[in-house]
Amino acid sequence: MQTHVHQLLAPVPGTTRQIHSFHYGPAQAARKVYLQASLHADELPGMLVLWHLKQQLAYLEAQGLLRWSVVLVPVANPLGLEQVLMDVPQGRFDNDSRENFNRFFLDVGQQVGDRVQGVLVDDPAENLHLIRSTLRQTLASQVPTTQLQSMRLILQALACDADIVLDLHCDFEAVQHLYLSPDFWSDVEPLARYLGARACFLAKEAGGQSFDECFTLFWAQMQARFAGRFASPGFAVTVELRGVADVDHGLARQDCQALIHYLIQRGAIDGQAPPLPPLLNPPTPLAGVEPVISPVGGLIVFCAQVGDYLKAGQILAEVIDPITDRVTPVACSREGLLYVRSVRRMATAGMTIAHVAGLEAYRQGYLLSP
Repeated sequence: MQTHVHQLLAPVPGTTRQIHSFHYGPAQAARKVYLQASLHADELPGMLVLWHLKQQLAYLEAQGLLRWSVVLVPVANPLGLEQVLMDVPQGRFDNDSRENFNRFFLDVGQQVGDRVQGVLVDDPAENLHLIRSTLRQTLASQVPTTQLQSMRLILQALACDADIVLDLHCDFEAVQHLYLSPDFWSDVEPLARYLGARACFLAKEAGGQSFDECFTLFWAQMQARFAGRFASPGFAVTVELRGVADVDHGLARQDCQALIHYLIQRGAIDGQAPPLPPLLNPPTPLAGVEPVISPVGGLIVFCAQVGDYLKAGQILAEVIDPITDRVTPVACSREGLLYVRSVRRMATAGMTIAHVAGLEAYRQGYLLSP
């Protein structure tokens, strides 16, 4: 194992922050897996999962069982990690730019495409290598002007040549779920099974140039421009490890083992993968997710749990005004799985308090939360 330290741009003299990456496997491995955690710095279950995975990978490497290179970044966002306001962790939005940390990763598809346009050959494997090396060079040539930009560039450069990219997040109170492009469902389905995911959301483009989509959309651009001329580049997935409070050794060991089973199944680790568990629910369109909004402010009292399957029009919460005694029922308008609900128990008017995974797409445009 090797540890690499990547210096972020210092915002003012006398300060410094780093991103630490941990590299396992053969030095000249032909393929690569990249996993990071806590890009939203207040989302910590993935950080614990990768801590457990570090111990397992060290053992597997010592036994000579790693076939691919595996890169771990357990603390992807040191900027957000120290954003604590009055003892409440923040970590989702950068204080200076007010940007979501998991948005606006760099789009260099046009630049890379222009550079490789005239030098591609007849060998798809060689062309994949050429595009990846040009992508690395293009990212390395960028000059960040803020600490946030430097952090995004470091993460993007670490992952850009990986065959599998797994970005570990969590939600508020939630069941295990995944976000991915429908093009890669057959590759990701075993991961969903091993993790016991209760929901898998498919979208070709959700909006916002998030970390996983900066790779998905880059390769989509390459495919549109050079169709059939390069080998399969792999895929990226956002993995939501339940809720923010689910920082637990038992759950982390379970998730770590699921990742190892998946990497064995993919051929990254030598061994015999266990039989695939059943798929708990089929994938559904991200455009079918209903954000359930409270029309009034007041105390939120949920009457449905995450993981419950709701009928259209079913009440999932009451919002209580303790001054007027008004009780406002809040219902979903569409049938589906209640997969996320708010950790806050005081609603403001217009606040999204839950999300329900519907079966049919009905939304368009920007599909992610702020």
